[in-house]
Formats: sequence, structure tokens, C-alpha cells
Amino acid sequence: MRNCKTRTTSQLSPSDHTEGSDDTESDLWLRAPTKFDAAGIHTLISECPPLDLNSLYTYLLLSEHFCATSVVAGSADKLLGFISGYRRPEAADTLFVWQVAVHADARGRGLGQRMLRYLLDRPTLEGVRYIETTVGPENQASRGMFASLARRLNAPVHESPLFDRSLFGEHGHDDEPLLRIGPFRPAADQLKLAS
Repeated sequence: MRNCKTRTTSQLSPSDHTEGSDDTESDLWLRAPTKFDAAGIHTLISECPPLDLNSLYTYLLLSEHFCATSVVAGSADKLLGFISGYRRPEAADTLFVWQVAVHADARGRGLGQRMLRYLLDRPTLEGVRYIETTVGPENQASRGMFASLARRLNAPVHESPLFDRSLFGEHGHDDEPLLRIGPFRPAADQLKLAS
């Protein structure tokens, strides 16, 4: 059963918008994904190396089963961003962010940060006090985005080994260390502080 009652951008407060945004930025929408977004998400990920492209079926499942912990962003009818995540079953206070994709047309505008803040503001994620993700050592853009989020949340970042490249077999994949941000205050408090 889908539990994805979330706000759309028309309901976002001015503090949810990136500072210094122009008029085209105000046309940006953010919402929970649906199964009808899956093909567009698959295409978006394919255009965002070095992200691993999963099967279209994976994105159908993420959009249907993990919509409460995922977000899509776009302008008009163009998909510009996607974040997939889930609450760790053994740690309900932890949101694991699996993939963050921002289309080349929207990079450099803080869209990744905006989508993360949008997720944290959801009532269904009220108890989240930690964010975890894996980011390869070479992916400086993602590392910078998560470091910036940690600063906004006034929370520490801890890095530890998780998936060594040898675990990926002959696929030529880099190490995937774990980044853990937190603990941090509830999202509603953080958004008030950031305003």
C-alpha cells in the first residue's frame, strides 16, 4: 500500500526554495515518485554517470514501495532529479539514501540539497536522526553535497569502510565507503534554523 501523501512545490514555503533562484526555478516541482515515473527515472540515471543504472523494474519497485522515502523533481514535464532511499529496518531513525541523480541541465543549482531537505521535511520521516549513504572516494560532487547537508543540519559526518571493491567482482567498481550524518534535530526544527 502506498503511503506517499506529500506536499507539492505549490505548497512549499519560501524557505524551501534555493536562495538566489530565478523565475525558472520557481517552476520546479518536487513530489513522491509514482510507477509512471519509473521509465523517466531509468532514463535520468542512464544520463548521470557514474551512477549505477539498475533495471527499469527496480525503479518501478522503488516508485511503488519506497515512495515515502524517495523524491522526484522536475520542471514542466521534464524530470530533473531523483533520490531513492529507505529507512533501515533495524534502525528506524536512519534514512539510507541509495541514489541521488540530478540532470545536467539542473546541476549547480542546489537541487540535490533541495530534494534531501524535502525528504527530511516529510511527516513519515519525522523520527529520522541519521542519514547514511555510500559515496565513492572519486565522487567529489556527492561528497560535497552530503558535507553541505551535514553543515546545514549541524551534524557530524563519520566515514567508515562498507563495500570494498573486491566485493563487486570483475565489474570494476570503486570502493563504497559509508557516510553517516548525525545525530541531528528533527527536520522541522532544522528548517526553522535554516530560514
